[in-house]
Order: sequence, then structure tokens, then C-alpha cells
Amino acid sequence: MKTVAKPPLKSSDMPFGVFLFLMLLAYAFSVGIRLIWVFQFSGFEQFVWNGELMINTNDGYYFAEGARDILNGFHQPNDLSPISTPLSLLTAFFVKTLPFSFETVILYMSTCIGSLLVVPMMLFARVFQEEWVGFSGALIGSIAVSYYNRTMTGYFDTDMLVVVLPLMVVCFSLYVLHFENQKVLFIAPLFVCFGLLWHPAVLHVGNGVFAITLVYMLLFERKNPIFYQFLSILIISLMTLDMGLKIALIIALNLLFVYFKERLEVKILLTLLFTCIVAYVVLGGYGWLMIVFKSEYFTRAVINDIASGNTFNYFEVLNTVREAGNIPFETFAHRISGSTIGLIISVAGYLLFVYRYKLALLSLPMVILGFFALRGGLRFTVFAVPLMALGASFFIFMVAKYIQNFITKEAQKVAYGVFVGVGVMAMLYPNLQHIVNYKVPTVFMKNEVQTLDLLGKQAQREDYVVTWWDYGYPIRYYSDMKTLIDGGKHSGSVNFPVSFSLLSDQVAGANMARLAVEYTEKPSGGGLVQMMQDYGEKNVTTFLNSLSNKQFSPPAKTRDVYFYLPDRMLSIFPTVALFSTIDLKTGNQQKKPFFYAGSPMADVGDKVDLGNGVLFFKDATKVVVGGQTLPINTFVLTSYDANKKLTRSVKHVDISGSVFVIFMKDYNRFLVLDYTMFNSLFIQLYALENYDPELFEATILTPYAKVYRLKR
Repeated sequence: MKTVAKPPLKSSDMPFGVFLFLMLLAYAFSVGIRLIWVFQFSGFEQFVWNGELMINTNDGYYFAEGARDILNGFHQPNDLSPISTPLSLLTAFFVKTLPFSFETVILYMSTCIGSLLVVPMMLFARVFQEEWVGFSGALIGSIAVSYYNRTMTGYFDTDMLVVVLPLMVVCFSLYVLHFENQKVLFIAPLFVCFGLLWHPAVLHVGNGVFAITLVYMLLFERKNPIFYQFLSILIISLMTLDMGLKIALIIALNLLFVYFKERLEVKILLTLLFTCIVAYVVLGGYGWLMIVFKSEYFTRAVINDIASGNTFNYFEVLNTVREAGNIPFETFAHRISGSTIGLIISVAGYLLFVYRYKLALLSLPMVILGFFALRGGLRFTVFAVPLMALGASFFIFMVAKYIQNFITKEAQKVAYGVFVGVGVMAMLYPNLQHIVNYKVPTVFMKNEVQTLDLLGKQAQREDYVVTWWDYGYPIRYYSDMKTLIDGGKHSGSVNFPVSFSLLSDQVAGANMARLAVEYTEKPSGGGLVQMMQDYGEKNVTTFLNSLSNKQFSPPAKTRDVYFYLPDRMLSIFPTVALFSTIDLKTGNQQKKPFFYAGSPMADVGDKVDLGNGVLFFKDATKVVVGGQTLPINTFVLTSYDANKKLTRSVKHVDISGSVFVIFMKDYNRFLVLDYTMFNSLFIQLYALENYDPELFEATILTPYAKVYRLKR
């Protein structure tokens, strides 16, 4: 039985030209606010390279590396360059077609593309003839704390479209179902297809839109053919099929629906939809749900390296990443709406909006994904930002309209405008305040980049740089060399050898670095288990201890290995140590080596207060740590002479002492540490420049970073 056609819905009273002008105005506002960071840092020479401000996110250098290699037309095997990622391809395209430098493109891409969020936000509101709500909401949402932080100028990352694309899916789903426009059924599914190339979040939102639309149809629109048609096409975009095949099926099915419009009964469409759902299940479309429930956000499972009877339990990065942990509600509210009160207003407004326009429920998957931040970490908050901003705007307009009932007719329009203006400004204020105070520096300083640039000119592209994963991407970009770990490759198993190298003595550190590099380059891969097998050792402790023996025979050298030791690593060195000071059999943390870095805070008689309960006796004989007075074993004072050469003054104080102190005079910094830390490769080579010439060659020595080449 065919359903009776509904009368066409009334189009918006606002002319499209006016709507477009408001959209451009909101976009210009979003872009303009993001230029505040540029004005704040444009005068700092240390933030500039190649005549342009550098970017301020580590991950951005990953995609920049891929774009650079695309433009150069080559890259090295095993260099992990992302030459096929959409962001790298898009960046290379912009650099080729626009009259701007590479550095300018990657600096401003997030500003220009991230601000596109105003487009789906205003389209969302226009579907329901709430354009002014959309405009005000776009102003708020485009600069909300969480969204701004991930799309600010210099934040060159996939986040610039990670919210825009799924919200476009929601918008065009609403448009099709609200206006029952059969000719454009394919648009939302195509956004799912293309969005999946950009970020997996689109899949979660697409599946959520499908599920809610299905429930909505069963409750309110069981006899409406447009819902069956839309769901049949949408689910194709969610299937695990070849992208080209999915797009072809989507277009073909949409054409069939248009051509056979008068002959498509609900029973036929129901059969088709059921068939598509079965195909979705058979093809494993539900796999995304399993991934979510098995992810680190639901469980903190230990990562094992199992082979030949060995099971190693490594320390995982998730234990150190704030983004992946639970966050306080106040932080959650601040990230989404600028304040707790702002979030309450936003939620109330969103609920009112959904109550008035039931179909707006299709946006619920993004809200749920955003609120998942309370469990999964603050990175998820961005997904709720646009809907909460629209909710806040809607609440302001509803209250303004209600207030009109208590004001004389002559003053209603003025009062309405004033209340809306004040309300929107009140929502904007905490976000603007955050932006002005959010002075994020560039990832590296110019002096550090100069070191990497010089290193790249001295070394070969096949050579490796051993350093912590935080610096992996920028090192690969500026030096065009390889790294063992980076922002994407930093599981416990690959972090362990790097941490071990930096924390161990120079012999063990050198041997492990050579092992890690050569086994990484093996065609079949490799790891600690494979190393032990090849060296005929079954006990991991025995094997690791053997690396401190100068007679240990590392693999044959196939390329050079360089240690990059930046000053900034001092602040995270205790965290670096966590990855190798672990019992690999049990996963239990061993006794943590003691390390404290502090500057003089106050003069306390015969002592100097270094902060956090650590005091240094001025005669360099003792320190107070946690209320306990400990004798100093060795005191070392370092400083740079007129020729910028590091000098060391070593004073052996008490051979029975368990604490070592290094005063880095030019940095006005004290290091208080135990023997393990003091004797570590990192401290000896970076802080003291005390290296074994049989193992290392000093390549670049600056106060900001030091580079050593491994000789063996």
C-alpha cells in the first residue's frame, strides 16, 4: 500500500543570500579569533623557521612529512612516511596550487578548514528554520575551548575536519528526512564514505545515525518510504566494502529509487532494507562496536609480546597520557561550553530543541560521543561542542522570547535583541578568555630545529635517530631521517629498548640501540623476543645484563645511529625511565630510580630550597629529600666557557653517599639523582658530555640539544 504524500514543508523565511552572508560572517569571526595566536607570537624569533611561525602540535609533523615526501616524489623504505593519508595528500595539493610556502600552508590549514564547522552548524539550524539560532550557535561553537584547542592556528592535524565531517552526515540526513527529498539521498552516505578516509569517528556517528533513524522510523514513520530508502543507502556506506564499490552502489540505488518512485511500496522497501541489514552483519559491519568495547577506553589490558614461550608485560603509554584518562566534570564542562553553568544551559537548550524538533535526535550520536569524554578522556569533548553550542543558543532565544511576555509591546524588540546579545556574549566570554590566555608555544624552538637541520645535512636518510617518541615526528620532518618510535609508534614493546638505551650505562645503551635499529630493519621485523632467540638466551634478565659487557657482539652495522638528547627531555626523563624499570615477566614496576630537577626558590640559611621538599646544603655535602638528610656522593658543577664549551668541576664528597647532585650553572638548575640516573647514558652524554670515545662521537653539541653518533 502506498502512503499518502505529505504536503511540502514551508521553506525558510530567511532569503538564502542573507543566510549565506551570516555564514560567511560566522566563518570570518572564527578565522579572526584564531589569528590572535599569530599576533601573540609573531614577534618571537625563536618560533620562526623559514620565515614562518612553526606549528604547535607534534602530530602535525607526521602529516607534514608525508606531504613533503609527496612533493619531493620519493621516500625511504621503513621511514613510516604517511604519503597516502588524506591530510598529507590535501596539503601537497594546496602547496602545489596555492601561492603560499609549505610552512604557511601547514600553519593556517587548521584555521581555514577547522572554521568550516560553522557551515554544518548553520545548515543544521536552517533545516528547522532556526537560522539565527544557528548563527549564534556557530559563533559559540567555532571557538569553544575544546574545539579551538584542536583547530587553532598551527594545530596541523586531522582534527580540523574530525567534527565537520560527521556533522555534515547528520545535517544531510536531517535534510533528506525532514524535507523528504528523494533526489539527494546519496549525500549523507557519501559523506560517510569520504569521512571514513579521514577519521574513524565518522563510522561511529554514521552507525549511530542509522540506529536512531531506524528507531525513529519504527516509532513515528513506519509508512514513510523515504525512511526505508535512506536507511537502505546509508547502511551501504557503513559496510566493510571497497570504497569504490560502495560509492557505485549508493549512486545506483539512489537513481533506482528516483526512477521507480511511484512503484516502490513499503513492503518492497522493507524487504530491501532487511536485505541490506543482513549484508551489513554478514560483512562484519558490527566490528566497529567490538573494537570500541575492546579498546583501552573500556579496559586497560596488558599488552603482551608472546613468542617461543616468552610473555613480556610492558609499560604502556596510555598510563602516561592525560587525554586517555578520566577527567573531572568541571574540566569536561569547561572544554565543551566554557563553564559548568554554560554546559547546564547548553544541555537544557539541546533538550528543548529536540523536544520541539524530534528529528533533531539524529544528532544524539555526536552528543553521546562527546559525553563519552567523562570515561574515555578529553579528546572526545569536541564531538559534543557544536550541538551544545546550538543548544545554548536555542535556550537564549527561547528565554528572550519568553521575557517578551512581560514587557510592553513597544520595547519587546529592543529587549529581545539586548537579551540575546548579552546571552551570546556571556557564552562567548569564557571561551574568548581562554583563547587569549592559551599561549601554546611551537613544538620546537628555532635553535632546536637548527640542530636537526644540521644533523640532516650530515647524516643519510637511511640513518636512525634514537630519542623519545615525543620528538619522533618533528625529527623525521626536519632531519629527514628515521626514528624507532614516534607519536603513533610508541607501544610498550617498542618504547622499551629506547628507554633502556637512555637509562642504562653507555655500553648497554649503545648495544641496545644497535640491536633495536638492526632488528627494526629486518624484513620479518623483530623485537626483544627475537633478539633473545638469535643470541640463544632464554632468560630476559640475563640477556639484558649481558649488554653491559663490552665483549657483547651487536649485529653488523648497516647504517649509522645517532642519539638526539634535547634539554627538554630532562623534564620527562623519570617518565621515560618507567618503560624500562619494569619486571617484564610480571609487569610490576620495579623500584623507581630517583631523579629531581629544580631551580633555587629561596635561600634558607645554610641551604637552598629547590622546591618540593628538596634542599641543598651550600657546602655541597648533603641534601634534604622528603625530610631526610642524605650525604652527597658526588657534586658536579657544569658551565659553558667563552667558547661555548661545556666545562665540568667534579667534587667527590662521600663515597658512602647515595645521592649525586649536578648544578647546571647556565640553566640555574640542580639535578638531584641516584647512581642509576647519574650513570645513565642520557645524563652522562647530555648533562655532562662525558662520553666513551670508543662508543660515541660527539656530532653536535649545543645548550639546547646534543647529538652523538654511535660508532659500533
